[in-house]
Amino acid sequence: MNFNNKVVLITGASTGIGKAIAQKLISENCRLILLSRRTELIEKYLHQSQITNNQPLILKCDVSKKEEVVSAYNKIKEKFGKVDVAILNAGIGHHVTVKNYDSRFAEETFGTNIFGIVYWVEQLLPDFVKRKEGIIAGVSSLADNRGYSGSGFYCASKAAASIYLEGLRVELKRYGIKVITVKPGFVKTPMTDKNEFKMPLLMEPEKAAHIIIEGIKKEKRVIQFPWLMVLLTRLVGMMPNGLYEWLAGKVKQ
Repeated sequence: MNFNNKVVLITGASTGIGKAIAQKLISENCRLILLSRRTELIEKYLHQSQITNNQPLILKCDVSKKEEVVSAYNKIKEKFGKVDVAILNAGIGHHVTVKNYDSRFAEETFGTNIFGIVYWVEQLLPDFVKRKEGIIAGVSSLADNRGYSGSGFYCASKAAASIYLEGLRVELKRYGIKVITVKPGFVKTPMTDKNEFKMPLLMEPEKAAHIIIEGIKKEKRVIQFPWLMVLLTRLVGMMPNGLYEWLAGKVKQ
C-alpha cells in the first residue's frame, strides 16, 4: 500500500514516535488526523513545519476514556467520512516497585496501552468490515515477552496488546482488514527519558518512525526492531523461569 490520499489516524501524536510518524507522513500526501491529550504540542510542531496543503485535523482525546474516543471518531466521520489507516500509538509507562506500589498506575497503564487500542478498534471495525478494507497498526513493545522488574504493569499491558492484536489479525483476515503489531525496542521519548537504567540500543524516534512507516507500506504482520534487541528479547524469553528470575533478581531496582 501507499499513503497517497489515505486518511491516516495517529493517536499519541504529540511527542515521541507518534510525533515522528506524523512529521514524516506530512510529505506523503495523505490526510492526517492527529490525536493527543496535549494538542498544543502538535500545533507547535505543525506550525514549525509550515504546512501549506492538507492541514491535519487535530483532536484532543484521552484514549483511555471511551466517551472521548467516540466523540473524536464522530468528528472524523463528519470531516473525512472514513479512516483508511489507524496507527494506535498512544502509550504510557510507570516505574513501579514495592516502594511506590499503587493500583492507579495499573489503571492508567492498561487504560492507555490496551483499552486505548480496544476503544478505537470498536469505533473503526463496523466501517472497516463493511468496506472490507483498512489497516490497524497497534503499537506494543518488545517488553511484552517477560515481566521485567519495576515494569510489571507496563510489560503486562504490552503482552495483552500483542496477544489481542494477534487474535484480531487472525479474525479480520477474512474481511480484507490488515492488523499490524508494532514492537519497538528502546526509543528516545519523554517516557523513556524518565528511565534511570541503561537502555541498550536506544533509538531516535525519527529512525523508529521510518521503520514503522516502511513496515506499514509493506503490510507486515509484525514490525519489530532493532534486530539485535529482537534477538536478545527472544533469548531472554526462552530462558528457564528459574534462571530468568535469578538473573532478574540481581538487577538493581
